[in-house]
Amino acid sequence: MPSAQTRRPFILVIDDEPLVAAVIVETLVLVGYEVETAKNGREALEKIAACSYDLILSDLRMPELDGVGLYRELERQAPRLLQRLIFLSGTADSAEYMRFLEGTGALVLCKPFDIDTLQRLVRQFLLDEDTPRIGGVECEEAEYLPLDHPHTEPNCSF
Repeated sequence: MPSAQTRRPFILVIDDEPLVAAVIVETLVLVGYEVETAKNGREALEKIAACSYDLILSDLRMPELDGVGLYRELERQAPRLLQRLIFLSGTADSAEYMRFLEGTGALVLCKPFDIDTLQRLVRQFLLDEDTPRIGGVECEEAEYLPLDHPHTEPNCSF
């Protein structure tokens, strides 16, 4: 097993749309991350039980177990992982999802987003020393996004 300094950050992407998941995976692999996918929250929980991830990127609206259900299960089973979870969502029309995001303060990147914004958000998140995760990532030319606000894109309508 590689040491923490040589190990590439490991990211889980959860999205029920294969094309969206594939674009996110390709984007992150190109900049040096190791990435796995799950098609819903239930599959993600199985992968999370078997493996440790530095970051979890999850869609909000999915079949079987959606992002809210995933969040609630992690809250019960492994609350520390909630600090490694970012939602990627185009869901702005559901009052339930809006209440959930505002109530939890969960970080969300609104779809559609551009590739550069996704890469900067991931890099910023992995550089944050207060975020519990396995291993560490260092980068001399880090670009930072304001992570103190739950919505990182100005066009979010939450």
